Amino acid sequence: MDKTDFFRDARQDLAGPLAGLRVLEACTTWAGPMCACLLADFGAEVVKVEVPEGEVIRRMPPFLPDTDPPFPLAHATINRNKRSLSLDLRTSEGRDIFLKLAAQSDVVVENFRPGTMVKWGVGYEAVRRVKPDIIYVSISGFGQFGPDHDRAGYDSLAQAASGFLSINGEKNGNPVKAATALGDDLAGLHGALAALAAVFYHRQTGEGQHIDVSLLDAMLFQSNGFLTLGALGVPIPRLGNESPFAAPANVYACRDGHIRLAVTLDKHWQVLARLIGRPDLAEDPEYAVLANRLHHRDEMNELIGAWCAPRSADDVIALFVKAGLAVAPVRTYGQAARDPHVLDRDMLQPTPQANGSSVPITGPAAKFSRTPTRVRSGAPALGAHDEEILRGLGLATTEIEHLREKGVIARTTKA
Repeated sequence: MDKTDFFRDARQDLAGPLAGLRVLEACTTWAGPMCACLLADFGAEVVKVEVPEGEVIRRMPPFLPDTDPPFPLAHATINRNKRSLSLDLRTSEGRDIFLKLAAQSDVVVENFRPGTMVKWGVGYEAVRRVKPDIIYVSISGFGQFGPDHDRAGYDSLAQAASGFLSINGEKNGNPVKAATALGDDLAGLHGALAALAAVFYHRQTGEGQHIDVSLLDAMLFQSNGFLTLGALGVPIPRLGNESPFAAPANVYACRDGHIRLAVTLDKHWQVLARLIGRPDLAEDPEYAVLANRLHHRDEMNELIGAWCAPRSADDVIALFVKAGLAVAPVRTYGQAARDPHVLDRDMLQPTPQANGSSVPITGPAAKFSRTPTRVRSGAPALGAHDEEILRGLGLATTEIEHLREKGVIARTTKA
């Protein structure tokens, strides 16, 4: 399908399918902001509340090149399409303003340690009193209840506690965490999905609810059923680049790079065996059936590795694609960023930033033919929308200045 054909009926008058949904975010770092980022990308109006000095992600490396002062990549990525309100929720004035905003919102998203928002007077019950049908999403390391609920929780801890580290890494190496914030990302995704489910329920019944998402639960849910195997006492080996349900499946070195190959279908093995010059193995029962091939990983790795070694990665990929086999180059992110397919899918979108620069920001993954989504605005400067939002609540200029002088909101707007 041609791209223009996919978007032929697209509306240009909406920010996305969630246009009109009002979201109030009180989050820090990644999991909660990812939840709100997805909702914002889908068109929701998201107000991000953060302490007057700015939340930690504004100071977190890596920083974008050639920016002075340094501009954090994470902030630029996760806080796009949002408005910024600097507000100290630890003060009575900050609490009251937050509750007024919550009363006008459909969804609240927070990811502080359980009990923190309650201590500040802006927990679910407090918000529920001013907005009985609020959808209140709480994201934390270990959840709102359970023996470990009040423990500090971070992405890598959820990866470790879930069992993920135990199976990640080379066969005979040490446990290895994911290179990305996998637990945070998955919790954010589940938070956004749960919020949309609650919005659907609200549209039917008029009722709101409290949603509890933990990083640990998200990691366990996305374990491909391994938690069940663990409960049944089935050992789960660490396989590195290999797979428990595909063979051969590995990364192979070519003359000028690496490729990733995975064979799950027996008929694909027959094609591959002939392609590498071993037609005898195509029908050999020890190789023709997946259950048997799994016992011959090392031999197949050696055969395929020897076949790939003298060839270029492009040549290997071309031969595999022509044969209908699943294959991909092992790219750096820099190489992926230059790939025509990635660019045609709008996965990099030039976006003006609060510091005046333009940065290619990663675009939304889901494509909507009728209500397309995009990076509409860069991550806002701290407090960029303070006056606009506070005036919308009916505060006068003198009241806003008083809040600024007391440090309830940021004294100055800064990127």
